[in-house]
Amino acid sequence: MSDYYRQLETRLQERFGSQLSATHVEISELTAELPREHLLSVCEALRDEPEFAFEQLIDLCGVDYSEYGNGSWSGPRFAVVYHLLSVRNNHRIRLRCFCDDELPVVPSVINIWNSVNWFEREAFDLFGILFEGHPDLRRILTDYGFIGHPFRKDFPISGHVEMRYDPETRRVIYQPVSIEPRDMVPRVIRDDHRYHDLSAQEEQ
Repeated sequence: MSDYYRQLETRLQERFGSQLSATHVEISELTAELPREHLLSVCEALRDEPEFAFEQLIDLCGVDYSEYGNGSWSGPRFAVVYHLLSVRNNHRIRLRCFCDDELPVVPSVINIWNSVNWFEREAFDLFGILFEGHPDLRRILTDYGFIGHPFRKDFPISGHVEMRYDPETRRVIYQPVSIEPRDMVPRVIRDDHRYHDLSAQEEQ
């Protein structure tokens, strides 16, 4: 299967050339990176040209790389990742488009694959990524009064505000979060005791 995707990678490089920033195949999966200015033209060609025929967008998600590799990441902070499927040709591709750190914006692909509607709203809600041209870009998972974007790495686990019913005013109100922030990194326990020495040092 990897050989097939390497051939598909070659065809992508021949067709799009400098419109792609990078391509690579790992574990029988093809990933292509491209800048935002070429996103719409490349996506439209991937959908319409019979050689590719990616008629379905099956997923879209945002990514925050700010703590990737224990903070060793030096590229742009945010990216949008698209997963495309060709039923006709029985192949898949992953596209990755990086955004600016301060104001992450990419063009909406809703006029190419209308299935992306709620996916783009979710990435906006959770990561604060804006999709230019989306007809109804508003929150979809968090409350209307929610502050911030909870999937960003710098968002506190406990959040900024909490919501409760106030019996005096007889309505739901927001107030600053009342619990102390905690470190919620899970402790991994292995049967081979690879962390035994480390645990002993911590206890001392």
